Amino acid sequence: MLYVVVNQMTIFVPSTGLTMKMQHKSLFFCVLALLAIACNSTEPTAQEPESPAPPAEKEAPLIGFAVVKTYPHDESYFTEGFEFNKGRLLESSGGNAQESPYPSAAGVVNLSTGKVDTKVLLDAKTYFGEGITVWDNTLYQLTWKSGIGFRYDATTFKKTGEFRIPTPEGWGLTHDTASLLMSDGSNNIYYLDPATLQIKNMVRVTDHQGPVGNLNELEWVNGILYANRWQTPYILRIDLASGKDRNLAVPVVLDMTAIANEINSKYPESDVLNGIAYNTATGTFFVTGKKWPLIYEIRLQ
Repeated sequence: MLYVVVNQMTIFVPSTGLTMKMQHKSLFFCVLALLAIACNSTEPTAQEPESPAPPAEKEAPLIGFAVVKTYPHDESYFTEGFEFNKGRLLESSGGNAQESPYPSAAGVVNLSTGKVDTKVLLDAKTYFGEGITVWDNTLYQLTWKSGIGFRYDATTFKKTGEFRIPTPEGWGLTHDTASLLMSDGSNNIYYLDPATLQIKNMVRVTDHQGPVGNLNELEWVNGILYANRWQTPYILRIDLASGKDRNLAVPVVLDMTAIANEINSKYPESDVLNGIAYNTATGTFFVTGKKWPLIYEIRLQ
């Protein structure tokens, strides 16, 4: 906004907060100078909304990794859960009848073909399937917003019960040696009693910029929690033990940008990175994404 008065000029540039008055002989050069300041200001205008801040993960320490091998992946699965159990790679998918053709399902991945042998199929009109984990030969499956989760025999996949999800939304699921660990899209990790599915404890994940939200698919390995952060190419490495006293934990980052960019450029129909499974037999991680055509086996460095 610029105001000019005869023989004297008052200039106010909102983006800089400068107000100046000068005689007319300096008018031309001062106007140019102040307009240059205004044009170079980084403060957003009504026409140019503020750009989001760069992901906080970029400021965190990074974990190196190497790709060991790639496998085909079932693109019909909108990946929500990914876990090895007794040598089998299990995967769950989310979808609904109104918005997507992807199944709300769970099954066993054939690493030779990538196809999932579906063992569990939910009614997509009612349930959007989410994370899975196996505890004491019981397969637990979350749903997104329906508030209901399911139990199955992990060998036969026969349904053995239902449970109330203790948060408004269910996202990722894994387990440690005593509890199920669940995410709900916030920065909270919930410890659940495997018998009652009630919350026993909670740890908040934060970094130097504050809460680290959108925690999604989870994998617990030897005391460390790995978590996809939804809509980013990052996997977070979270030492939950460091957060038990202070009720918060600071993540380290596995940056999968190069792999995510490669997938997205070659396969435009693919979606975000989501899916972490640790293979104890090889000491490697298997990672994939929603509608990705490939699974990457990686080894951390």
